[in-house]
Amino acid sequence: MNAKKNQKPRKNGNRVSSIRTIALIAHDGKKVDIVSWATANVERLKKFRLIATATTGKLLKEKVGLRVKTLLSGPEGGDVQIASLAAEGKVNAVFFFMDPLDAHPHDPDIRAVMRVCNVHNIPFASNLATASLFIGIKDFLLSSKQPPRGYPLQS
Repeated sequence: MNAKKNQKPRKNGNRVSSIRTIALIAHDGKKVDIVSWATANVERLKKFRLIATATTGKLLKEKVGLRVKTLLSGPEGGDVQIASLAAEGKVNAVFFFMDPLDAHPHDPDIRAVMRVCNVHNIPFASNLATASLFIGIKDFLLSSKQPPRGYPLQS
C-alpha cells in the first residue's frame, strides 16, 4: 500500500497524485459565467485539485466555496504559469472562459496556454458549453487511464 493517500509511485521513485488537476481561467467579461458555472458544478469540481489565476481563484473561493490554489493574475503572468504547469504534466485540463469580444494585451500568453494544451493533448474548454460538456462526462478526468502525452487518441 502506498505511504501517502491518493498517490502512486513513479518509476523514478517520486510520487504523483492520482487526483486530477483542472486549471481555471476567466477573462473579466466572463467572471460571472465561471462563478455561475462553478456553483452549478460545485460537487463535481470538489473531486479535483483546482488551480486558477488570481482573480478567478479568489472569486471561486469566496463565492462558491471551492478550495483553489491561486497563481498570478493572467496579465501578470498567471496564464504563463498555467501553460508551464500544463507543459510539465501537472495540469490535466484547462477551462479558460474567454471573452472573444474584448481585446487582451496579454494575447500571446493566452495563445501559449492554447498551444501547450494542443501540443500535449490536454483537454481545453474555452467556453461555458465545452466546460459543461467535459465536466458532465461520467468519470471525466477521474480515470487514471489517460492517453500517453504526445500521442493521438485512438478511434
